[in-house]
Amino acid sequence: MNQPSITPYDLPSRAFHWLTAIVVTIAFILGPEHFGQMMHRGIDPASQSDIVWHESLGLLVLLLTLLRLLWVALRPAAPQIPMSISMHRMALLMRVALWTLLLALPITALLALGRDAHPLTLLGGVRINEMPMIANLAIAKLVDWGDVHKFLGDAIMVLAGLHAAAALFHHLVLKDGVLSTMLPGKKFR
Repeated sequence: MNQPSITPYDLPSRAFHWLTAIVVTIAFILGPEHFGQMMHRGIDPASQSDIVWHESLGLLVLLLTLLRLLWVALRPAAPQIPMSISMHRMALLMRVALWTLLLALPITALLALGRDAHPLTLLGGVRINEMPMIANLAIAKLVDWGDVHKFLGDAIMVLAGLHAAAALFHHLVLKDGVLSTMLPGKKFR
């Protein structure tokens, strides 16, 4: 059976989607294990390239997500793909969960750094040694935000994997054109 003809997502939406997916994956891979323990032992995060890259990519995720949210508010309507109500609901639930994690991950990282008085170290030698505005927030002291950040990082990778598996299921089994709406190229089926 041929895939139905479906209008693809616009180019900026596709670019934001794939760029975010790549940046999140690389940030996850570079996420330093036992970051807090390293800092408590006096290791300067600026001396650890994985930390510098991870933190820089984390802020890039936040920027991309905010720009993407702005674009979602301004862009043409998203493609309407015929599928069951339950599939539409699952897709909406997955999108909400992924968007929430894309915003929560950088925020929990900043809360962890601010609470524990660890510096934010970025590419280009940018360094913010203290974040008293964050450290003084009541929410900063509620939990170990580093643990929350690690949990959410694992969660986003699991959900992204499920998201990719669902896209492949739609493409290979249902053959309904869902995956093609987000793929690059000019010809869509």
